[in-house]
Amino acid sequence: MSLFVMKFGGSSVGDTERMQRVAKRVAEKQDEGHKCVVVVSAMGDTTDDLIDQAKLLNSKLPARELDMLMTTGEQISIAMLSMAIQQLGREAVSYTGWQAGFVTEPVHGKARITDINPEKVLRSLDEGKIVIVAGFQGITADGEITTLGRGGSDTTAVALAAAIKADACEIYTDVDGVYSTDPRIVKVARKLKEISYDEMLELAHLGTAVLHPRAVEYAKHSKVPLVVRSSFNYNEGTVVKEEAALEQGVVVSGIAYDKNVARISILGVEDIPGVLAGMFGALAQAQLDVDIIVQSGISDGKADFSFTVALDDRERAIEVINSMKQVLPYREVTFEENLVKVSIVGAGMVSHPGVAAQMFDVISKQGVNIKMVSTSEIKVSCVIEGNKLNEVIQALHTAYNLDTDVKAFVGGPQDRR
Repeated sequence: MSLFVMKFGGSSVGDTERMQRVAKRVAEKQDEGHKCVVVVSAMGDTTDDLIDQAKLLNSKLPARELDMLMTTGEQISIAMLSMAIQQLGREAVSYTGWQAGFVTEPVHGKARITDINPEKVLRSLDEGKIVIVAGFQGITADGEITTLGRGGSDTTAVALAAAIKADACEIYTDVDGVYSTDPRIVKVARKLKEISYDEMLELAHLGTAVLHPRAVEYAKHSKVPLVVRSSFNYNEGTVVKEEAALEQGVVVSGIAYDKNVARISILGVEDIPGVLAGMFGALAQAQLDVDIIVQSGISDGKADFSFTVALDDRERAIEVINSMKQVLPYREVTFEENLVKVSIVGAGMVSHPGVAAQMFDVISKQGVNIKMVSTSEIKVSCVIEGNKLNEVIQALHTAYNLDTDVKAFVGGPQDRR
């Protein structure tokens, strides 16, 4: 008898009809002789609707109360799914994140899991029950309710799978796998039969919304096999594992893009030791993630440097920089929006020189200027203006031999949280 954790996103449980479909899917898994733990997100747009209502009452949305509010969405889902499964004649029990043993750091909105005590979950499984767990939530050592941030239900599912030593964690969504790129842009995008943790982690960080980076990190660290599957059909999904087979002639596995990008430039900074440490240390203390950093030429002892942050964080980042001006003087700070980060990812890039040069050439032939570049062993990212995004992705997809019709690949859209 195998043990599976099955995670269903918001669109998969978006209404009662879909909830019944999920209940049937879980019951079928149990009929195959498996123990099942199910992690679910809030139904459809429930979380967004709750936030919109809260904004009518308080525009500042106090972090503690917002967590208290948002966790109710998942609690509705677990209770209703448990009822739907019981209607099918199965024993099921629903648990909130804290009932399932999730302990987090004392941070609201983006808490990290510090410990999991899954005794209740394991006891219920031993009793033959299907266990339904609320994703996206936990509790601090002091009893404060917290949320895990964007993609938190993915993280809940993978972390729980590791804690209970599940044989696999299946992520059910409205796509039937991980694609070579967004099929809404490239109609011949291919569904990957398998992909390595490292490649998936890069793609997740770079904008592919199928899995959240923290969930992939957990899976890699704990060696939990991940399977991305559709909740609307029974097609074979994409397996995320330690090492994936390299397809002959394909160096790049996937192309990702991220429109949530802003570039901030700090001009006329003193070129002395400790300046960058002070500035980026302040940004880190403000819980702001900085991505690409580029320092330009030095003139008269002054340097200019630019970095990217999430577009949603741009205003807060500039506030932090302005607060540092007395300590770390600079001439001015500027920002640029309407940008997109386009990235190529592939384990095969390690042994193939010239991959980055080819990417630069393809982009330039679309008449697009590259503003910033970041590389690692298995990825190259370019920040460009967003007006020709579709043309750039289509051209890159063709250039790296990803258009070829391979039997193991197919295409589809995406589900989050």
